[in-house]
Amino acid sequence: MGRVNLDITEQQIKTMTTAGLNLIGQALSIYDSQLRLVVSNRRFQDMFDLPGELVQPGALFSDTIRYLASHGEYGADVDVDEAVNQRVQQALTFEPHYMERVRANGCVISVEGAPLPRGGWVSVYTDITDTKQAEALLRARSEELSGQLLDRAEELSATNRKLAATNAALEEAKRQLTEIEARTRMTTEMMPAHIAHLDQNKRYDYSNRRLSSVMPGRPSEILGMHISEALGAAAFTRVEPHLQKAYGGETSVFEFTEDQDSRRIRVSFSPDGEGGVYVMSVDITEETQARVALQQTRRREMAAQMTSGLAHDFSNLLTIILGMQSRLEKMDLPTEARELVSGTQQTARRGGQLLNRIADMTGNRTLQPKATDMHGLLEDLRVLASPSLPRGVGLSVVNTLPGDALMLDPGMIQDALLNLVLNARDACGEFGQITISAHKIGDIWVEMAVSDTGPGFSKEALKKALNPFFTTKGSKGSGLGLPMVYDTVKLAGGDLNLRNSPSGATVAMRLPYRPTPPAQNGLVLLVEDNDELRRQFRDMLVELGFSVIEATSVDEALALTADIDEIAFVLSDIRLEGQGTGLDLLAKLKSGLPCLLMTSLPYSDPLHRQALTLAPVLSKPFTKAQLSALIRSEAA
Repeated sequence: MGRVNLDITEQQIKTMTTAGLNLIGQALSIYDSQLRLVVSNRRFQDMFDLPGELVQPGALFSDTIRYLASHGEYGADVDVDEAVNQRVQQALTFEPHYMERVRANGCVISVEGAPLPRGGWVSVYTDITDTKQAEALLRARSEELSGQLLDRAEELSATNRKLAATNAALEEAKRQLTEIEARTRMTTEMMPAHIAHLDQNKRYDYSNRRLSSVMPGRPSEILGMHISEALGAAAFTRVEPHLQKAYGGETSVFEFTEDQDSRRIRVSFSPDGEGGVYVMSVDITEETQARVALQQTRRREMAAQMTSGLAHDFSNLLTIILGMQSRLEKMDLPTEARELVSGTQQTARRGGQLLNRIADMTGNRTLQPKATDMHGLLEDLRVLASPSLPRGVGLSVVNTLPGDALMLDPGMIQDALLNLVLNARDACGEFGQITISAHKIGDIWVEMAVSDTGPGFSKEALKKALNPFFTTKGSKGSGLGLPMVYDTVKLAGGDLNLRNSPSGATVAMRLPYRPTPPAQNGLVLLVEDNDELRRQFRDMLVELGFSVIEATSVDEALALTADIDEIAFVLSDIRLEGQGTGLDLLAKLKSGLPCLLMTSLPYSDPLHRQALTLAPVLSKPFTKAQLSALIRSEAA
């Protein structure tokens, strides 16, 4: 029998699903993790006589409870606000439950709720009025029941006890699976990469919620979202060909530079064998910067090896030529001959200067980054360069960098910028304007550019300007200025860009943006009951310059704070070993001792919300940079 292909649209699936739910005799509702209605059937509206706006997707659970409470669903004298708050808090626990209650109209309903894997829950409401009436009648007539019926009831009771034991075992297995899933999710969320899975329709059905940390500006909650919507049009265009290979069964690993702040991203697409694709994305910007610097260092070493012997021999030849010309200069020669001698001497000396420039390029130039005030460096550069400019050429500085000091080699940076300013001066001639600008690109790059109002780069210059010895200045240029700037930038892990603008030419140096680490020290008490997490957080604190002592419970922590006066501050999880929480620890700490809290609890959890009113709270997972920023803000 031939196979029939059925093309069913999402709308048809939605319509058929809704029709099926409406045929069920029980009321059903599904709310998401934010307590918003996802779907319900007609029986849900009819059973509780709800208005249309409360059964629309997105309706708030709290609004539905408020409507029911105000219409006497939970009794005539009930406090409406208290009823709403109580049931919202119960709902936020997302725990399986079963209950029976008598409604205001005398009907008896059972309510059974179960959590969903992605958050939220499904509830089923059943009218059991007839069942309860039959049970009451059965009890009233129990004396008339035959012994056989009683025996049967005992058998059923025994069977129910066995079933209850089985259910208990299943609940324990479910609890263990839930813990394993929670540990797995915590592990993936702590990784510095975005790990996800795409279904057959290129929609996310799993994500460790790290997309925004790898590619800032993108959302973190992307379940159900198409990959093109999550990444944006520009990034999706770059990854789509590789994604198609993965859907065709071929693993693909590639790198691309995203547009927003020029981060370098490595992406791996792996087919899952069932029509979907696993995704892993990593920000490798710093790795790329280090790789570029290493490559430039190796190129310089090779160039030094190739040129050192040649330069030595060439230097000897120039020395001989200058010596011979000096002897000729002392002889009684015609005027024309003396001019030739003088020209030969000048050329030989220029060759010597050229050798010195080559030695500078290929010698042992080592970056020495240190905390650099960019405002001061650029102002010093303006003062230094201005006297060398013609009266008709202006020099201005436009600096929009933050005030924080940056880790740069100020000597090399100033030399490179001065080189570019002098090139711009030559391009402008007697009249023009030179602008030095500096700005930050995201949190990745600092770009310093020198622009002029000269004629701009020719097509040939744009292609060859970075080649050693290429010059458009004739005998006045060595052709080594821009290559030396390029070498400086590459040694720092950055890049150099040449371009024309409507008003002239621009040379832009893009360097890694690395703010000076804050000076941090002192003794920190770390309170965390998970061994692996405690090890990770301890390493973060040590890398930030702190000494660390550790505890796993409130009692342990309080004992340490009582005995050790040198503790600078406390970093504690909210959930701890034993009965006490991080909030209890905060309440019992001696006066004046700062405490920062951390947690993996959702914001909707009452403990998380209460903690936010008492102390700064870091949501797990967090990075060393986020921890450092919070410590700095509290210290300030």
